[in-house]
Amino acid sequence: MANSLQQTTAAGTERVEDIAQFDVIVIGAGVTGLYSLYRLRELGFSVRAFEEGGGVGGTWYWNRYPGCRFDSESYTYGYSFSEELLQEWDWKEHYSGQPENERYLNYVADKFDLRRDIRLNSRVVSAVFDEDENRWQVQLEDGHRARAQFLITSVGILSAGYIPDFEGIDSFKGDWCHTGRWPKDGMDLAGKRVGVIGTGATGVQLITEIAKEVGHLTVFQRTANYCAPLRNSPIDADEQREIKASYPEIFKKCMETPGSFMHQFDPRSAMEVSPEERLEQYERLWAEPGFKKWLSNFYDVMMPGEANEDYAKFVRNKIRERVNDPVVAEMLVPKDHMFGSKRLPCESGYYEVFNQDNVLLVDVREAPIERITPKGVKTRDAEYELDVIIFATGFDAVTGSLIKLDIQGVGGQTLKDKFADGPRTYMGISSAGFPNLFTINAASVGNFVRAAEPLVDWVSEAMCYVRDNQFTRISATLEAEDAWVKHVAEAGAKILRTQANSWFVGANIPGKARVLLTAPDSAPVMRAKRAEVAANGYEGFLLQ
Repeated sequence: MANSLQQTTAAGTERVEDIAQFDVIVIGAGVTGLYSLYRLRELGFSVRAFEEGGGVGGTWYWNRYPGCRFDSESYTYGYSFSEELLQEWDWKEHYSGQPENERYLNYVADKFDLRRDIRLNSRVVSAVFDEDENRWQVQLEDGHRARAQFLITSVGILSAGYIPDFEGIDSFKGDWCHTGRWPKDGMDLAGKRVGVIGTGATGVQLITEIAKEVGHLTVFQRTANYCAPLRNSPIDADEQREIKASYPEIFKKCMETPGSFMHQFDPRSAMEVSPEERLEQYERLWAEPGFKKWLSNFYDVMMPGEANEDYAKFVRNKIRERVNDPVVAEMLVPKDHMFGSKRLPCESGYYEVFNQDNVLLVDVREAPIERITPKGVKTRDAEYELDVIIFATGFDAVTGSLIKLDIQGVGGQTLKDKFADGPRTYMGISSAGFPNLFTINAASVGNFVRAAEPLVDWVSEAMCYVRDNQFTRISATLEAEDAWVKHVAEAGAKILRTQANSWFVGANIPGKARVLLTAPDSAPVMRAKRAEVAANGYEGFLLQ
């Protein structure tokens, strides 16, 4: 729907353009954006989603790099809202790859006719709250504008790609890209001298895959990671039937675990069983697929202390066993952070790559990168001539994609300024002074779809409450926000994922405030907290 708006200028009243009017604008058409669109439409809201990409899928549209795939089981990652969808979609692998994941999200968009409310190739540059009209005005890069009472940012917690400010990057004569913006037509790497900067989860997947075709591979590593075997395999017909019959149990199990994965911790302490029994469990889990060796282990493995270090030693030795050169092996063994303080990269032959004669590992902590040259990468010790440079250098996580949007609330305050010392929200969802704005993905961590669906449901119900009770605004109170920020700081200081220099605390971005960027609580605790807030008439929110 579009209304003709007028504005008064020095030349008098003029019609500026037809500005489309909606109940809700959703920024992003990835996993969360698609479900938001579906859910809100079912509840009778008019919705428009703006998507920067040329297709739907978000993470699974942009991250086309070789080797990109799920690290959680495929059948736990799909949407649960439609029994028909669950029964007609066949996951082909236990840990599905990017092409299949993108196909799945396109299938969902088509099945539920979501495309008619999505505008692709539409990069949002600003969102400004009109205090008189209680509406958000969103402007796109191409000049298109739209207005809505509610604004949902489904921009992804890992979508703002980060490349360090390397001197000379534009002087490089070869091809280069960031993994999060991999060209749709791919990159020709066959037989070429390729450099990969970064060995996080993305780098691990990429390096394993491209090592099969490049002429020579130089890996620039700053931080060695604890990586574990993925042990992926196809799903056969019998398994497919079993999965489809077991969805209620699978989702129930996911909803009961801290990160919404289908793995439960062993309630025993690692230190309370005999060394033999402990090692037997470590070995048994190591042979299992996916995150079991991380999230089905003794509960205290995921706490700072003796059990964590005991398991870390086990993993370090597993790495050493797979690398032929003991010097290279020690470079690949993490020694500067606790096991589990960063998300565990799962791999399928990563360590064996470093046994190839055409692969060189460069420690850039010992010899930092000084600049990018026309020929390649110059570290303190040497210059490495390359045809292609790939930056697997991660993301400005959680808040990065939000503050890039130039979101302006009451009194012209920007979210960028408000978040300068870390996110200031209530439950990750709402920020005081930014009415009717829901920063959905900022509240989510873990198995993404399992966490995102309940979040979208809660936000949708909050919007219904505002609509049905004739309110015009909902936003966090300053008191609730202050209390939440304090809770995140105090509870966050005690958990494992704040103990390392990771994206969880923004430590990978120079100058970014070091604070926990997500909730410190488990998924069940957060769902219970949100349910209590709603049951108490949206306690902690200002309704006007």
